[in-house]
Amino acid sequence: MKIILTGIVIFILLAFTHFSDAQAVNNGKFQELPFGSIKPSGWIREQMQYDIDGFVGHLDQLVPALINDPIYGEGRLARNSKSKDPGNLKGSNNREDDQYKWWDSETQSNWWDGYMRNVMLLDDKKGIEKSRDHVYKMLATQDDDGYIGIYDKESRYKFHGENGELWAKTTLLRGLLAYYEYTGDKKVLDCVTRAVDNVMQNYPVFRSDPFNAGNGATEGVAHGLTFTDILDKMYGLTGDKKYLEYALFLYVNFSEYHSSETDAQLQKIQDKNYKLKGHGVHTYELLRPLAVAAFFNSGNQEMQNALKTYLERIEQVTTPAGGAIGDEWIGGRVADATGTGYEYCSLQELLDSYTVLLQKSGDPTYAGEAEQIFFNAAQGSRNPYHSCIAYLKTDNSFQMTGTKNGEADPDSNQTRYKYSPAHQDVAVCCNPNAGRITPYFVQSSWMKEGENTLVAAMLMPNVLKTSIDGSKVIIEDITQYPYQNQFIFKITLDKPTAFTLKIRRPSWVTQVQTNEKFTIEDGYITITRTFQTHDELALTFNTEVRVAEDAGNNRYFLYGALVFANPIEATEVAGRKYAKDFVDYTYEPKDATRYEFINDNKAEYRDGKILLNLRNKTTGRVKPIELIPIGKTILRQAGF
Repeated sequence: MKIILTGIVIFILLAFTHFSDAQAVNNGKFQELPFGSIKPSGWIREQMQYDIDGFVGHLDQLVPALINDPIYGEGRLARNSKSKDPGNLKGSNNREDDQYKWWDSETQSNWWDGYMRNVMLLDDKKGIEKSRDHVYKMLATQDDDGYIGIYDKESRYKFHGENGELWAKTTLLRGLLAYYEYTGDKKVLDCVTRAVDNVMQNYPVFRSDPFNAGNGATEGVAHGLTFTDILDKMYGLTGDKKYLEYALFLYVNFSEYHSSETDAQLQKIQDKNYKLKGHGVHTYELLRPLAVAAFFNSGNQEMQNALKTYLERIEQVTTPAGGAIGDEWIGGRVADATGTGYEYCSLQELLDSYTVLLQKSGDPTYAGEAEQIFFNAAQGSRNPYHSCIAYLKTDNSFQMTGTKNGEADPDSNQTRYKYSPAHQDVAVCCNPNAGRITPYFVQSSWMKEGENTLVAAMLMPNVLKTSIDGSKVIIEDITQYPYQNQFIFKITLDKPTAFTLKIRRPSWVTQVQTNEKFTIEDGYITITRTFQTHDELALTFNTEVRVAEDAGNNRYFLYGALVFANPIEATEVAGRKYAKDFVDYTYEPKDATRYEFINDNKAEYRDGKILLNLRNKTTGRVKPIELIPIGKTILRQAGF
């Protein structure tokens, strides 16, 4: 099939062909460490264990028909396959039925990806054995020509409409690559290599049109652009620049054709009057293919400008708590504490995109954005008392009874604003992604720069195991961060070793306290010295209460990495029961009081709380209020 290339695309191709070999082997400012090099400790490990003991570890038992659908094997889709019933209550939120054909691949592969990463980071022997069984079951589905996916031989790569070809591969192969990095099992890497080669043979680079899918709904096709996740990882593992060329090709081809998800298309980004309007999770995950294309094509200023514009647009739709609009379509709106909600899937995908940008650029801003999401919006979408999450959540969460703050929605049977271990009435997508977000966050907390520099990019309790100049290095970050801002880095080496340690200095830090000699370089505390076999360094971040504002003039109160909120007492109502201890919950407020910001308000941080005066919007009376971290709340007011 002939492709009509625009001037923009031709310029991109020419820029790509002028990469030097030195540029081609450089996968970014920082290098990722193999999955499993960083293990969680402290409260993060405890939370991950809680999740594995809870819905993350049991989703295959809560929705067995979805997780056990043999869609990659004997249940592959054929031309006349009927749409599957995922068990959701279809209403006004329902889209095209064709997407239901591939849904189970997303559900089960995202769940396995998160499950395997959690048990591997927790050294859960039974879970790791279960993961191995799954991995080898998937390897056994691979055809002789390398194909691995959800379509039979008559259907694969021959589409003129909605399909999940690349998307089903992406969700599966991400988990397989994590398993390979953790175990070193070369059979797994061989399988993935053959699967990727099979795609490249059937969709030849710049000689095919994988994104020419007609004029209808193309949610699965657009999701498939994240196949660049696999290509980016394969380049990092092999150094073969054919994967970079193919990633660029996919983004170019996506931008050339109709899509029901237009936000990340190059022409739309370059339209100064365009506002983000798409399905939130698509908008935020497709930041990664754009970032990969832009950094691999760094000589093209047009692509660099596009990335800058896209990031600015995402900033406009993101609340100070890190919640980017995803309820579920952005619709040209700007972020608002009460009026816009965010989906848990969107939180995971945007966090993952920021960590990719961090690795490519080294810019600590992206690490701060990822922390903002994880420590605030994501923690604030977890139920503090039960193993379940909110599908949708608002910063100002005055009710959790199915709809946004109790708004009427008579045409919908689906209840997104509630807490559930599965959310099957809507879609089992957010809960699998809730299983992915913590291991992805932990995985990117440490990176390497050059041969002898280790970078603590995102701060949390964890343990790093790597090597410098042939010497084994173990660094334990002992901290309660973000609930406290003190750190002890306990360092264990085979022998005294000279290297550089960089620790991100968050933008909100007013002073760094440490006995170490350091410099600040590009937002990182930089310490270079010979570290002894048993060494440690301590530091403390001083800060103060800050006030941020969203587009709706709501003021937020922050201290350190945390956003604080006024908790609202609520009545808990149990709903659908999936199994013992796995239940849906809604929450009715016991108090309808709303508070407003007072100018020149002197807020004080004390014992984990922010103390301040706020005005009762009904009575006009000023009252002292104690705010707590948003992640410890269910109903709350975070914007005033």
